[in-house]
Amino acid sequence: MAFRSPLRGANLGTVVGRGLLVLGLALAAELPSWAGSSLSAWRIGRDGSLELRTSPGIPLQAFFEEGRNGQGPRVWVDLPGAPTRARVLPSAGAVREVRIGKPDNGTTRLVLEFQPGTRLDPRQLRLVGTARDRWRMELTGVPAGSLQSVGEGDMEAPAAIVRSRWSPPRFGSDYAKIGSDYANSGRGTSSQPLNPEGLPLVPRGRFRVVIDPGHGGPDPGAVGINGLRETDVVLDVSLQVAQLLQARGVTVSMTRTSEVDVDLPPRVNLANSIGANVFVSLHANALSMDRPDVNGVETFFFEGGSSRDLAVIIQDQLMAVSPGTPDRGARPGRFYVIRRTTMPSVLTEMGFVTGQIDAPRLADPNFRRRLAQAVARGILAYLNR
Repeated sequence: MAFRSPLRGANLGTVVGRGLLVLGLALAAELPSWAGSSLSAWRIGRDGSLELRTSPGIPLQAFFEEGRNGQGPRVWVDLPGAPTRARVLPSAGAVREVRIGKPDNGTTRLVLEFQPGTRLDPRQLRLVGTARDRWRMELTGVPAGSLQSVGEGDMEAPAAIVRSRWSPPRFGSDYAKIGSDYANSGRGTSSQPLNPEGLPLVPRGRFRVVIDPGHGGPDPGAVGINGLRETDVVLDVSLQVAQLLQARGVTVSMTRTSEVDVDLPPRVNLANSIGANVFVSLHANALSMDRPDVNGVETFFFEGGSSRDLAVIIQDQLMAVSPGTPDRGARPGRFYVIRRTTMPSVLTEMGFVTGQIDAPRLADPNFRRRLAQAVARGILAYLNR
């Protein structure tokens, strides 16, 4: 059976061709012999991953083809710009060889051909953008320990700094699974353990939720009193929301799990392509350092119906743990991430980093834990209707 579909999201394609499956994408200094190519470095790790470093913000396509006629399966990635020369790198282990060539004068193709008999699950293969110039694919299905490290170029070069193109005032942008280095970065999550007790119960394994922490990397979002950064607040809360939901049997995907900058379309594509039941984008608001009197919580939805219901439930839960701050309500909004997603979606502003009421709370890890519990409770209550 054949699969082919030029997806830009984080899942797989649809059946239209012959034996070919387009793998989903989670996003968008040259090697001397690669002049003209946007591929700067690549590496296959013993941990079962393929990593790429590219020119920032380029479009990529990833493909899978099942093995046949005694050959093993293949995974390949097409990038803009052609290398000056083609080459083949033999490899030991599950990868029989790596080929780099140019299928046409404007494309670099990196091919991983696996040993015959290797079983890859194409439904689990995703090329994930972890920064504007970094990509990662977990080679799900390859037996642990069967890969040997091989690669070219400098994968450790500093990540390219490219600001997000999201422009709504004071609002703020990878695709990854739960679990990141952020939890050990010392940025102050609550020392109290997360406890899902008391949260609504939902059928385990039935629902998939996308949590979208705003901003990230070189884009800190709003910066408020005592240098409080929006990106630090929302990432902390988002990671805790994800853990609480997972403890209740919800499958969670996050648009970023560390300090990286991601554009808007990949975040939307992730939610749409995996068929998420709910999309929640978390932010912190700001006005001016001269207006500490402006505080409050608000939750935006694009259209009425289910998205409005979700917004009302989350807004109510946030207000229940935020006494004294103004209730700015569940309100219509036209932000890209809630306008382009195809499931019930909301964007929540959990308070003002410039507000005299909100900022000290948002800086408090224990209060952020309560915010996470409120958001998780709202999502679960909505799913459990």
